[in-house]
Amino acid sequence: MMDIIVIGAGCAGLTAAVYAVRAGLSVLVLEKGLYGGQIAITDTVENYPSIEKISGYELAENIYKQAIHQGVRIVFEEVVSVQLEGGQKTVTTSSHSYSARAVIIANGVKRRKLECEGEKELTGKGVSYCATCDGAFFRGKEVAVVGGGNTALEDALFLSNLCKKVTMLLRGKVFRGEYVLQQAAARRKNIEVLYETTVLRMEGEQQLERLVIRRKGQDTEKILDVSAAFIAIGLIPENRLFCMLEQDEHGYLIADENCRTRIPEVYAAGDTRSKLLRQIITAAADGAVAAFQAANAINRSKKPLV
Repeated sequence: MMDIIVIGAGCAGLTAAVYAVRAGLSVLVLEKGLYGGQIAITDTVENYPSIEKISGYELAENIYKQAIHQGVRIVFEEVVSVQLEGGQKTVTTSSHSYSARAVIIANGVKRRKLECEGEKELTGKGVSYCATCDGAFFRGKEVAVVGGGNTALEDALFLSNLCKKVTMLLRGKVFRGEYVLQQAAARRKNIEVLYETTVLRMEGEQQLERLVIRRKGQDTEKILDVSAAFIAIGLIPENRLFCMLEQDEHGYLIADENCRTRIPEVYAAGDTRSKLLRQIITAAADGAVAAFQAANAINRSKKPLV
């Protein structure tokens, strides 16, 4: 029996684990993939206090090492079911079943897909959702980035250092990303922006060879010859396992500012939670708050569970 099970080893989950261990509690972190979450596939982080500039991978590695050093136990197994009602919570993975007094859900989000013709067939063959992971494969090539938010701009800037040309495709008239990123992209001579543009199809035999696009107000389709397309059109929460918890219209878990859900001793932290701003600093803050609340609840309950 653990005191706390944390689902997810991103910034929120690892921060929660560190705070919980420092409160004298036993903690287990369950992670199905790579620790660090979205941080690990971010090229450069420049908005975290006290750190002027750091690679996302390095920051994720630092948080992970800190958690291990503090005594956090991290197990790389995928959670397949949960039982959250009652005093004893049970989290079942593909390999084992674990019990705890409290659960902190910090499972993060995944990249949204474009859902156009050819995307599924060419994923991994020129269609990618991680510029940091796959950009080096297309060094010296012409590529496209689909999206207009922070992630799309960050991807375009990263790729512009490697690729001959980067074409950004936006469905709207303006960027949604931060002004400083927009200005940085505008200064890169090998970044071109096509506004009000929709990707209709992705085509290629063994690899992506072209995008079929349409500009708003134009009836004719156009061909954009590229070797790769990096999709950065938003995020999707993976909360289907937590249907017993209240969710907003987009599938994010509803929790109060203390990260408490409607079920006692069940907390939601980080990107998985319905919130205004999803950034590394707010994920860390959520993790700290959730751990603090969980520790207080556990310490108030002196009666052993049976």
